Amino acid sequence: MTIPTRIQDFAADLTAIRRDLHEHPELGFQETRTAGIVAAELERLGIAVTTGIGKTGVVGVLKGNRPGRTIGVRADMDALPIHEQTNLPYASKTPGVMHACGHDAHTAMLLGAARYLAETRDFAGTAVFIFQPAEEGLGGARAMIADGLFQRFPCDEIYGLHNSPFHAPGEVGVKPGPAMAGANFFDIRVTGKGAHAAMPEASVDALMVAAGLVGQIQTIKARNVPSAERIVVSVTQIHAGAAYNVIPETASLAGTVRYFNRETAALVTERMQALCDGAAAAYGCQVTLEMRNVFDVLENDPTLAQAMLEAAAGLVGEQAQEKTELVMGSEDFADMLQVVPGAYCTVGHGSGVALHNPGYVFDDAALPLGAALMARMVETRGAA
Repeated sequence: MTIPTRIQDFAADLTAIRRDLHEHPELGFQETRTAGIVAAELERLGIAVTTGIGKTGVVGVLKGNRPGRTIGVRADMDALPIHEQTNLPYASKTPGVMHACGHDAHTAMLLGAARYLAETRDFAGTAVFIFQPAEEGLGGARAMIADGLFQRFPCDEIYGLHNSPFHAPGEVGVKPGPAMAGANFFDIRVTGKGAHAAMPEASVDALMVAAGLVGQIQTIKARNVPSAERIVVSVTQIHAGAAYNVIPETASLAGTVRYFNRETAALVTERMQALCDGAAAAYGCQVTLEMRNVFDVLENDPTLAQAMLEAAAGLVGEQAQEKTELVMGSEDFADMLQVVPGAYCTVGHGSGVALHNPGYVFDDAALPLGAALMARMVETRGAA
């Protein structure tokens, strides 16, 4: 790899920042400590800082040494409600909260890019460093956009990345066009009639209705969606009851729909509503469905995806690869790409432990590459 020497020189500093953030994770919209560290580091580098965008978001602005375009580069900062099980010396000190998706690494990488560009200033145009809160399903990107992110800091293009534990160290992957699924989250609430468990005939069993809906929902994709269509419907929660001898009056389901075709996602919503209405009529209870869009489909601009691939190739050679597969996971950077054209890539580190797993670990050796790639996007695209 041809990582700039200066970034290699301060790689240990990036590792220290990343491990400190890992040790003190914060959930979405609660990243006050993290945002404070980010803001302090940017200010130390002489970068103009604005805080509190989208509640806990931070934006830094740095001008190069000659005129050019404005390039945004973004990292997410939030952790997940997972209890860490890595036994690392810098494991989370906050019970039940963990950086199990590597957002601590993304933040450190972007701080590395900011440091390199602030020290060199050898680029055209303006760099906008966007540190986003609440990526994990809470709408942090939309919160920043609603708070005037791109009106206050207009960008010509924007770029982001995500670590990948299942790709080889140093491998960078970019997929032009649709790349990651959009996501709807749903909640279903069943209200029946509670009764003593010894007298079920006196009840309208909300738990039984909810359990039936779990199986029925799975038929939507199997019997309503074309077999070639990429969509996933998953019930991930069921809650009901509090005692051995009470038939519960209420029950709730929750889950997610991952899609690439918005019309197909709308069809799934229609079919789920029909199933809920049918259950209500059949059992004489109330069944309500709330479906809300959380992530849009992540679509990389084909031309800018190619530009990102070329920038990556300048750093890692043939390990920069154009990807063709669609990823059913979601990423709210998609919402920023709906406003500003850009691209999003993966950076491999090969740890082999899945994201969102309590045993997830990140290889700090990947930090310089991520920093270099974000810096390279500013350098190459600012003068484009």
